[in-house]
Amino acid sequence: MKKTFLSVCAVSFLAALYSCADNAGTKPPPANDSLQTSTADTGKISGIPCDITIANIHFTKSINGADTLVTTDKNGKTTFTAGAKKDFFIDPNNQLSNNTAPLLLAAVDNTKPFTLVAKVTPQFTTKGLYNAGVLYLYSDDALWQKHCFEQDERGKHRIVTVRTMGTSDDNNHDIVESPFVYMKISSDAKTVANYYSLDKKEWHMVRLYKNNYPAKLWVGISTQCPVDTGTLSHFEDLSLDQNSVSDFRMGD
Repeated sequence: MKKTFLSVCAVSFLAALYSCADNAGTKPPPANDSLQTSTADTGKISGIPCDITIANIHFTKSINGADTLVTTDKNGKTTFTAGAKKDFFIDPNNQLSNNTAPLLLAAVDNTKPFTLVAKVTPQFTTKGLYNAGVLYLYSDDALWQKHCFEQDERGKHRIVTVRTMGTSDDNNHDIVESPFVYMKISSDAKTVANYYSLDKKEWHMVRLYKNNYPAKLWVGISTQCPVDTGTLSHFEDLSLDQNSVSDFRMGD
């Protein structure tokens, strides 16, 4: 009986010893939101205050002179211009990184639902590689997402999304033959989803992911011209509402 008891104690002691050794050399895994929290706390927030209202949206932040590059006519059409080589992208290889595109931004409370919608008509030209009209979510210069109607390498016009957390990914989606699309970004405070439509009735889901942005967030519009000498985009039917889509798959 004593022999058995001593054997059990020895096994328990060795197990505890190895466990302590393993723990001493292993750091605990980071929390799921550690990247987002770190970026939100330390990332550079660009821009200057502005005071521009388009439709029901009050834009209060201008990045790269965006407030000087927008005009709205009496019919509510907003024209947004961009100069040569203007883009917003953090290349993982640092070869195509560029933070010069103009962004016009409006503050939203990210603890509550919101939906941004716009009819977007970019100026597509033969030499206008990556020209695009763009909708944005922006937290800081290293934490943002853009939803684009963009010209690709083969001259096709397609929906593109770019999500940036330190560096940018790049995702090409559907080709669109129409000169314009309706674009939508919607959140219920837990999920972010991107959509496009040709008639503002039937919506196609492009991208959906967890809303890891901080409570203070901006939404906005932009025009980009990464390669050519300049471009413009038209924005119509702009709206920003404090509700989300009811069906994240259908976009309704």
